[in-house]
Formats: sequence, C-alpha cells, structure tokens
Amino acid sequence: MPAAIKRALHPGYSKARRRVIMYAAAMLSKPINVMVALFAAGLLAAICALAQAAPPYFQEMAKHYDYDRAATLDLKELSRQKHNSVTTLDLTYASPKGGRVPAYLVIPNDKPPFAAILWGHWMMPGSAFMDRREFLREAQALARSGVVSLLIDGPQARIGFVPEKDLERSGVQDALAKQQQVIDLRRGVDLLLARSDIDPTRLAYVGHSFDAAVGGILAAVEPRIQNFVLMAGSYADEEWIFNEFDPAMVKLRQQIGEEKVRGFFRDYGWSDPVHYLPHTTGTHLFLQFATKDPIPEKLARHYFDLFSASDKQMRFYQAEHALNPAARADRDRWLHRRLRLPRIDDAALTAVPPLDQPSWPKQ
Repeated sequence: MPAAIKRALHPGYSKARRRVIMYAAAMLSKPINVMVALFAAGLLAAICALAQAAPPYFQEMAKHYDYDRAATLDLKELSRQKHNSVTTLDLTYASPKGGRVPAYLVIPNDKPPFAAILWGHWMMPGSAFMDRREFLREAQALARSGVVSLLIDGPQARIGFVPEKDLERSGVQDALAKQQQVIDLRRGVDLLLARSDIDPTRLAYVGHSFDAAVGGILAAVEPRIQNFVLMAGSYADEEWIFNEFDPAMVKLRQQIGEEKVRGFFRDYGWSDPVHYLPHTTGTHLFLQFATKDPIPEKLARHYFDLFSASDKQMRFYQAEHALNPAARADRDRWLHRRLRLPRIDDAALTAVPPLDQPSWPKQ
C-alpha cells in the first residue's frame, strides 16, 4: 500500500472515512481504461492531500511532551498538616513549561513501601472543587490503605491564568494547557519516584473530564504509569468539533470559520487525545461515564474501542458529569486490586462527600 494511503488511514479517523479511503485505494490498484486511470489518478491526488492534512506519526507527536528529566524539581514545601495518621503537604515544584506547579502530597504515616496515585481534577466552571481539592478527601482516605498521592493544579486553575475570550485563541490556549499538564504530571512521576518509600511498580493515574483527556495522552507517553482511571472524558477533539449533528459545534465552526478550524487541527493535532489512544497497549484501563452527561453512550463506547489497552473495562453510572459515590467506590476497589493494597478503609471512603454538579455554562 502506498505510504500516502497508509498515512491517510490514521486510526483517529472514523470507520466510515477509513472505508472510503480503502475503497479508493482498491480502485487505484486496477485501472482498466483511460477514463478510470484518470479518475484513479485524481483519487490518488486527493488521498495524498488528505495525508498531508493528517496528523503526524506518533513518534513526532509524542515529542511535544518531552522534557528534561535531569532538571531540578526545585521542590518548595509551604505547609504540612497531620490528621488521623495522614500527613498532607502543600507544596510547589518547577514546571518545565514555566512557573510553579501547586500540589498536595498526601503521605501515610505507616510502614513503606507505598503505592502512589497522581490525580487530575476536572475544570467544571462554577464548582468549588475545580482544582486539586477535588480528590483531596479521597486521597486522604486511600492513604489509610498505604497510598501516597500527588494532586496538582492544572494550568487553568493556577494563579495568573487568564482564559482567552477569542474562540480561535482559546483553542490554542487549551492545546498548550494540555501539553503543560501532561509534562507537569510526568514531572510529578519524577517527584514520586525520587522518594525511597514508593514502589515504582505500583503507580496509577486518576483523571476527571479535562484531565481524563490528558490521561489519554499520558497513557501513551508515560510508560512508568501502568494503571489509569479516566472519568467522563472526551478523547476525540476533531471528531467532536466536526459533528454535523451537534448544533453547538456547527455554530462554533461558523463563528470561527471552517478553514480556520481545519488549520488549527493541522497545527495542533498533536494535542488531540484520539491520536494517542492506539498507543496505550500495556496499560490497565478503567473508563467511567455518566448517563446524564453530554457524552452519549454510543460515543463513550466508540472511545473505549479506540484505546488499545488489552486490559480495559468501562462502566456507566446514573449520574451527571460529576459522577457519584458508586463510581468512586468502583474506582477505589479497582485501584485496591490493581495496586495490590493490603487493605481498604471502606468507612473513610464512604465518608467522602459527593461532588456537586453545577449547571453547565450557556453556549
């Protein structure tokens, strides 16, 4: 098969789109007269053009999430609190993309070695917990089971972040925020593994909404994490934006301009999680979705199929985007099993209050 056609058959494309390309390729292999040959040549040119617009190969995309692992973390502790045999540190460390990463480090007062979890919060406007505090109570409860947790603020939740009002620039800002969050989480792995009390074979990542999408990328570029719980995430940005049946997305493309949107994905396609999902082989994956979420079940199952992880499972919950205590209980049991925790404190986990669901912002 010609290289251009292979490039055009990128796994991030829909099945229907790939079938059309394969049909065109079959026609190209057997031109039977001049007219068919000319038509085939035109199809080949179109496929080559499509290949030029296709996202770069994985190795090229993954370079956007490289960083200098030898650089100093410049760890600064701001405060610490000890409560019920759990110590919580408020700290910051240097981001390779500039600035400081605010974080909580939750440590059991128990005998090591410990498992470790990195947590990525949602970005739900109107939520009092749209930052690293979202999972703090859950992390403190899991510390009783022998888990060290690192919970970081995403770039959008840090002091000084100003959201772009222009739709086109907002897309670029979001792409760069994903890039920084992935890199800052990878630095978080460095921070955890620098500790002598962490078992490097028992690492996990839990991400919600925006940070679930970030987790789809992280699962492909960070081999040191083997276990992923991704909650209510969207994993195919270009497919979502070009959904012809979503009036909000049609309106968005009209406001920005369709060619500008396509240009964005040519330039920033590397930030779309869909291109990383086929490279998650070797990970253990638990996807959680809500039945009252904007992501319908059919789309959630489509995302599930795109992940290449051989050990993967998915569950739906009668809940909104915030999910519910049943989802928390399921993921904590899954983490208990995958991280080989010696015990689980059901009473402490049951006492964690549910996450409130604010109203969605008006489009």
